[in-house]
Amino acid sequence: MDDSDLMAKVDREFIGVTSPTAPRIQAGGHPCQGIYTTPKGERPRTAFIATHYNVDFSEHYIAPYLATRGYGFLGWNTRYRGAEDQFLLEHAVIDIGEGMRWLRARGVETIVILGNSGGGSLTGAYQAEATQPTLGELLKGPGREALHALPKADLYISLNAHQGRPEVLTSWMDASVIDETDPVATDESLNPFNPDNGPPYTEPFIARYRAAQRARNQAITDWAKAELVRLNAAGIPDRLFPLFRCWGDLRFMDGSIDPSDRKTPWCYAGHPAQANTRPSIGRANTLRSWLSMWSLETSKCQGGDQLAKFDLPCLVVQSLADTGVFPSDAQKIFDAIGTSAKRLEMIKGAHYFEDSRQEREEMADLLTGWVASRR
Repeated sequence: MDDSDLMAKVDREFIGVTSPTAPRIQAGGHPCQGIYTTPKGERPRTAFIATHYNVDFSEHYIAPYLATRGYGFLGWNTRYRGAEDQFLLEHAVIDIGEGMRWLRARGVETIVILGNSGGGSLTGAYQAEATQPTLGELLKGPGREALHALPKADLYISLNAHQGRPEVLTSWMDASVIDETDPVATDESLNPFNPDNGPPYTEPFIARYRAAQRARNQAITDWAKAELVRLNAAGIPDRLFPLFRCWGDLRFMDGSIDPSDRKTPWCYAGHPAQANTRPSIGRANTLRSWLSMWSLETSKCQGGDQLAKFDLPCLVVQSLADTGVFPSDAQKIFDAIGTSAKRLEMIKGAHYFEDSRQEREEMADLLTGWVASRR
């Protein structure tokens, strides 16, 4: 989509800073990096910040749309950009705090956290930790000090956000996998791509499938915990392992489940049957990153518990043609938010509003109009 007319009206500044638990690397790169986009020649007093577990958000599509409406936008990357397999929540939260501090030092008086896509639960975990710290026991020294001094945001927006990292992975898992070391081994009675099973899928099949997805997540967690104990006893701190077949959400194939305006069969990676055969979300993990990010049992990257701690005004926005976040996800996020100062909006558009400039403009008007009403 051509937004060159907007880009001509904004200034962009690259930022690179260290973190209390990550110095600058010898090659010169900073662990925390981002691009600050502002209205040309202006220093806005209100700014947004957005980040993700592993996706580079520095050049986020929304930046010029917000900047041309008078706001700053910091597309922020933690040390884990492009390194999902190394992710640990406590360090990611510290890195986000450095972006928040940078904005405050720049004269920003009102900070809006924009929790977009997978970044929704990460920024939710950040705000929850800044409100009620719980991760401090995982670190010592400067790390613990940083976790207990995280700057809080003033407003929170959830935009086409997944409920949480463990929730989205589990709902996308192919429940028919019977051997995590073999990408071929399949229980055909649970195969979502076996036409004998659907679509459309029956309620008993859906219930059985969802239970098997949760069981798959738990089985990996049980193995990861036991393997970590075994390796640590031998003096080995961690190991990598692959994850196969994670484009199996029944909603990708059956539009009658959690109905919306989305295309089916479809997912972010194309046709689910083909996408499911290729490496995708969670494709490589360490034992520790699995337990920190993906596990339903152990991860604090889950939305509900974190959002319940919120005490700031919140806006939840969900586009109805999104093929990977669904109306029920947005409703659950809205219901989980602890504050009563919250609003839910269902609007037109795809996940990144990539199909329509007009829909991007309307979405940006909604976001900035809500922020202006809260100042």
